[in-house]
Amino acid sequence: MTELHSHSKPCQGRSTKRTIPKSKRVWVSIIVANNQMEWWERNGGAKFLKKIGLKSGQKILDLGCRIGHYTIPAAKVVGNEGIVYAVDKESEALNELSRKITAHNLTNVRVIKTSGQLKLPLAKGVIDAVLFYDVLHYFGADERMKLYHEAFRVLKQSGLLSVYPKHTAEDSPLMELQCLRSIDIEREILSSGFQFERRYCGVISHDDGLNKGCVLNFRKIASIP
Repeated sequence: MTELHSHSKPCQGRSTKRTIPKSKRVWVSIIVANNQMEWWERNGGAKFLKKIGLKSGQKILDLGCRIGHYTIPAAKVVGNEGIVYAVDKESEALNELSRKITAHNLTNVRVIKTSGQLKLPLAKGVIDAVLFYDVLHYFGADERMKLYHEAFRVLKQSGLLSVYPKHTAEDSPLMELQCLRSIDIEREILSSGFQFERRYCGVISHDDGLNKGCVLNFRKIASIP
């Protein structure tokens, strides 16, 4: 490409600022997002999940797992002695997750397809941690309460419920959470037999990219009020 010399004059009425065509900008965005998610699934996600309390040997339930942006890191954290139950109703997403499981050489993920029912396909008191990450906005108030009670049922005593309440009024409001704040979600969960532990914030996965977000951690207590 011919360089512009210092004495060159720009064409009158024409900007010399170079712009990237829209089609190229889209591809650049896709490449950046793919690189972000590859890093997240290989390294970043596991570090964050360890920070929030997941440990080697645990049994984890990832509800609404989609293509596994939390399932894959969770499987790496719990290791061969642990299990991650990845639950979703979308066949296409679960097929993609299955391909990722193979690509990452993981043998500790159990993919479970549901028809969208709120009854979790697991026995009572067998799970160490339940992840409700970026999924609650799909459910109305009554359905959310049923999910909290199901989480309570499948969790071991003092088990962890970790919630990423994306799409509340403070954070890209959408669907069933658009008029609620994160404190409202916290109150719902507290009324379902859980005790608030703490909030963890950082760069985390949302859809097929990364953003700044906070998860809320709760512990199962003795009985539901």
